[in-house]
Amino acid sequence: MVVARVPTHPHSQWVSRGSKAATLQLCGGPRASLLEPLARASLAVVCSRSMASKIPAGFTGLGKWGIQWQKNFMKHGYPLVIYDVFPDACKEFLDAGILVVSSPADVAKKADGIISMLPTSINAIEAYSGANGVPKKVKKGSLLIDSSTIDPTVSKELAKDVEKMGAIFMDAPVSGGVGAAQSANLMFLVGGVTDEFAAAQELLGYKGSNVVHCGALGTGQAVRIGYNTLLYGMIGTADAMNLGIRLGLDPKPLAKILYVSLGQLWSSDTYNPIPGMIDDGVPLPNKYQGGFRTTLMTKDLGLAQASAVSTKSPILLGSQAHQIYRMMYVKGYSEEACSSVFQFL
Repeated sequence: MVVARVPTHPHSQWVSRGSKAATLQLCGGPRASLLEPLARASLAVVCSRSMASKIPAGFTGLGKWGIQWQKNFMKHGYPLVIYDVFPDACKEFLDAGILVVSSPADVAKKADGIISMLPTSINAIEAYSGANGVPKKVKKGSLLIDSSTIDPTVSKELAKDVEKMGAIFMDAPVSGGVGAAQSANLMFLVGGVTDEFAAAQELLGYKGSNVVHCGALGTGQAVRIGYNTLLYGMIGTADAMNLGIRLGLDPKPLAKILYVSLGQLWSSDTYNPIPGMIDDGVPLPNKYQGGFRTTLMTKDLGLAQASAVSTKSPILLGSQAHQIYRMMYVKGYSEEACSSVFQFL
C-alpha cells in the first residue's frame, strides 16, 4: 500500500492509495527480488512491510552527510528517491534496490517531500532553476526543503520558482558533522511559513535532534551565516594549543582548562584540532580526513563576508579567518578537515 497526502491539507494528514504492486515499484521494482546476497541488506530495511505506510522521500545531493541521512530514513521505513550529479555516489543505494533517478526534476516527479543539500549557491540554482530542475516536475502541495548553506537572497529567488508551481519551499541549513549525521543529531535552522514548520520538523526529525524555526524564508540561512562568523574559534584554539605545547604544557589538561574557562568552546573539546586529544568523533584519527572540509569552511566564511559587505557590517575577526582559510585552500588543505588549521599554523 502506498500512502499519499490529503490534497486539501498537504503536509499533516495522509491517506492510502495504490496497491502492493505500486509499493514494490517505489522500492525498486524488479530489483527488489535481486537483493542477494545479504551484504546488500546492510543499508537496513529496503523493501519492508513498514515502508508500505510511508510515502517516498526525495533527496537531491548526497555527499558525506547526505549518505548518512538516507540510511537514517531507511531505518525509519521510508522508501527513497535519490539523485546526485555524481552517479558513483548513488551506487551503494542502487545496489540495495533504492530508486535512483537521473535529475532533480525526476525526484520531484516521484516524491512529495524533497530535501536538497548542495555545496554552493551555483549548485542550488542548477538544481532548482536549471533545465532539469525540481520545479519542472514538482507536484502541487509538495514540501521542498533546501539544507544547503547558501546566500539568503538565492534561497528567496529559488522559492519564487517553486511557489509558482504551487509547492512549498523552506530553507533549512544544517549544523553538525558526519558523526552527527550518522546518529541523527544534526541541528536544522529552518526558515519559512509557520504553518508548514510542523511538516518540515517531522521530515527533518529523522536526521536531526534539534529542528529550530528561525522565522520567515531566508532566516535559516541568515542565522547560519551569523553562526559562520564564529567559526574562527577553531583558529583561536589552534593558536592557544600551539603556544601552550611549545611552552611545555601537556595538551590534554590544557584543552580541559580552555573548555571549562571559555564557555565550553566546541573547538577545545568535541572538535579539538590536536592529534591524539580525542579518541573518536573527530577527523584527527583519520589524519584530518572525513570532517568539515576546508573548502566548505572557506565557502561559509565567504558567505559571511559577502553578507557583511552588503549590510555594511564590520566583522574583523571573521574577515581575518576567511583569509587564513583561503590561504589553506590554495596551499593544499582544501580537502582536509577545517581543524587542520593547527598543522597550517
